[in-house]
Amino acid sequence: MVGAAPTLSGPAKQGLLKVDMFELKLLAPQTRVEALSDVLEALDALSVSVEDADAHTPAERALFGEPDMPAPEPGWDRSRVTALFETRDLADVAADALTDMTLFEGCAVQGVTELEDQDWVRLTQSQFTPVEITPDFWIVPTWHEPPSAARTFLRLDPGLAFGTGTHPTTRMCLRWIAQQDMANKRTLDYGCGSGILAMAAFKFGATDIDAVDIDPAAVTSTDGNAAVNFVTLRSGLPDVASGQYQVVLANILATPLKLLAPLLCGHVAPQGDLVLAGILARQVDELKAAYAPYLALSVLDESEGWVLMGAHAP
Repeated sequence: MVGAAPTLSGPAKQGLLKVDMFELKLLAPQTRVEALSDVLEALDALSVSVEDADAHTPAERALFGEPDMPAPEPGWDRSRVTALFETRDLADVAADALTDMTLFEGCAVQGVTELEDQDWVRLTQSQFTPVEITPDFWIVPTWHEPPSAARTFLRLDPGLAFGTGTHPTTRMCLRWIAQQDMANKRTLDYGCGSGILAMAAFKFGATDIDAVDIDPAAVTSTDGNAAVNFVTLRSGLPDVASGQYQVVLANILATPLKLLAPLLCGHVAPQGDLVLAGILARQVDELKAAYAPYLALSVLDESEGWVLMGAHAP
């Protein structure tokens, strides 16, 4: 990742905001970057970031991944690896240890530098601002005041696992929820992650909400986020889902969505809505074919190469 904010640990994580930091900079070919990153983390680096060593020169090479294009190259020919340490001693020890390793062949140490004293927690937080879903519905980090336009908002911190409203698929799902009459509708969030879709459904009037995921850590995350947002829902593994729902939401990926077609459609009540996300524009026909025996899917929204698909049950 490029320009990564430091992941705090030790005294910084425990509440010491302003701390001295030291950067160890390395030059490495692309084939060595992953191994170097793993070793640096094992040597107590607080964070490791990677950037093009030829940036801002004629040799600079941009890496962009587009949904309908071949995957980009995994890295640059020459990368600058930057590791952040709490003390100079730790940075120096890491540099010495690396130079003695076989994997360091073809790499070079550029040096250790002391960073200007900064409030790293506030610096990290400043990179994340409220996310607008609709003009009056926002996702707001816990350290921010809600925007004055936010009639409805959820407290969720960007950077946490399982989905925080910044990805196009999540935003499209949230926008769909905000535009519906959700009042008193029994709702299922299948593959709930952070619980963001289930919580949004609650905020817009849904009741009897089930949020399920195959990952127990996601269930724990959903419970914690629901408590922060004063949301009432039932969470658990997929067997918690039972019966039929007026709204079934699933923001996963195309392949599991195809496999789940009979199960998800079986949970949709008559006159109910099925909403699917995690689908690339080029996968629309595949999803339509998979769901055709059960429900007729159509494209409801599109953003940045991703689509939102849905069906209304007869």
